[in-house]
Amino acid sequence: MNDEIAGHPAIELVTSVALKGEFEAYIVGGYVRDLILNRAGKDIDFVTVGKGIDLARAVGKEAGSKVSVFKNFGTAMLRFKDYELEFVGARKESYRQDSRKPIVEDGTLEDDQRRRDFTMNAMAISLNEGSFGELIDPFGGLSHLGKKEIRTPLEPGVTFSEDPLRMMRAIRFATQLGFDIEPDTFQGIIKYKDRISIVSQERITDELNKIILADTPSFGFKLLLSCGLLDIIFPEMVDLKGVEKINGMGHKDNFFHTLQVLDNISENTDSLWLRWAAILHDIAKPATKRFQKGHGWTFHGHEDKGARMVPRIFRRLKLPLGSEMEYVRKLVRLHLRPIALVKETITDSAVRRLLFEAGDDVDDLMTLCRADVTSKNDVKVKKYLNNFVKVEKKIIDVEQKDRVRNFQPPIKGDEIIEYFGIKPGKIVGEIKEEIKEAILEGEISNDRDQAWELMKTIGSRRGLSVKA
Repeated sequence: MNDEIAGHPAIELVTSVALKGEFEAYIVGGYVRDLILNRAGKDIDFVTVGKGIDLARAVGKEAGSKVSVFKNFGTAMLRFKDYELEFVGARKESYRQDSRKPIVEDGTLEDDQRRRDFTMNAMAISLNEGSFGELIDPFGGLSHLGKKEIRTPLEPGVTFSEDPLRMMRAIRFATQLGFDIEPDTFQGIIKYKDRISIVSQERITDELNKIILADTPSFGFKLLLSCGLLDIIFPEMVDLKGVEKINGMGHKDNFFHTLQVLDNISENTDSLWLRWAAILHDIAKPATKRFQKGHGWTFHGHEDKGARMVPRIFRRLKLPLGSEMEYVRKLVRLHLRPIALVKETITDSAVRRLLFEAGDDVDDLMTLCRADVTSKNDVKVKKYLNNFVKVEKKIIDVEQKDRVRNFQPPIKGDEIIEYFGIKPGKIVGEIKEEIKEAILEGEISNDRDQAWELMKTIGSRRGLSVKA
């Protein structure tokens, strides 16, 4: 692989320093894999037989770059131009049966390759004199890349038992690259799936998010379901699966519907949190499912219950509980609202309320609603999508006229207190709420002067006098 790495500024730098310092050095892991796949990035991992930190410090000194050392892990990292370079000494690594922390010892290059997760990530390129550019591939990773196949370098039970997160990584790589997981490797995931419990939730969720951000995330979720991992890491989603029939009447399989919505939305956004909204939009359907004679299956209130479930799910998965969670909760709660606006008799006040509640996220809400159309009936799909065009036009018309997206009532609480000479309390909030409702109902415009006059009328009706 001489031609592929010759002239690369970061690799030339490390090679030069390694030769001067008589370090035995190699490029390893994902960069080698991606180089072969013609998708090499800016992160390069180097392994030395010896102390990787020493090589990193020597490279940092030569390049004038700051070196970050992580002694607990025996690694070091530095930036050079646009590249992030990571260094580690070749090592053996094993895990106790009940521990998340590995036992690490110095080792040979072969030891280092044996401890890696998959054959495609166990290849190395020599940077040493006499063998520069040589591909070292003891487990047939190059052949497996050609077959688009993911398999472990050792017996799957050994690889997955040592670091159970590798089971999630197998599915993540399969999803990102469009590869198959070799049958014995997949059987290993099925067999050792329960061992995922020793892995921290943060690491599991990081891999899950990478699956969600793939071009076709449903592929990964189907694999997670098939091997049993999804039951362990995300049981609420598994609860969506299945069709129940009564009197010959069934409902759609909400698990596969959700996956279709996720794939649909992924064609239009790279936003992780909008994709999470797609995943969770129907999450409460199992809890709200009812069969009504003469009406069939209903899921009344699933949007509100689903919104209440979002914080609990985010908390358990160690997802952020701030604005990201609030955004997802809002979209889940509102995802049925736009379709109701299609009726010709719909009032401007209903549109104003949607704009007020959705705020700047109304466009994302409409993206979610369009993705939620998954009927196999093309005529029905076309009709629904055309309806959403009408809704968007109504939203634009009302917003241009009334300016209620994210509006704040034109009268502040302290102004009400000052005008009527009253103390802060419940009545102030009630006056503000009445003004807001009047604007949303179209009784007055979103205008300070009109709101001020209404405030005086409300105060008079409540027996309030103007402060002297």
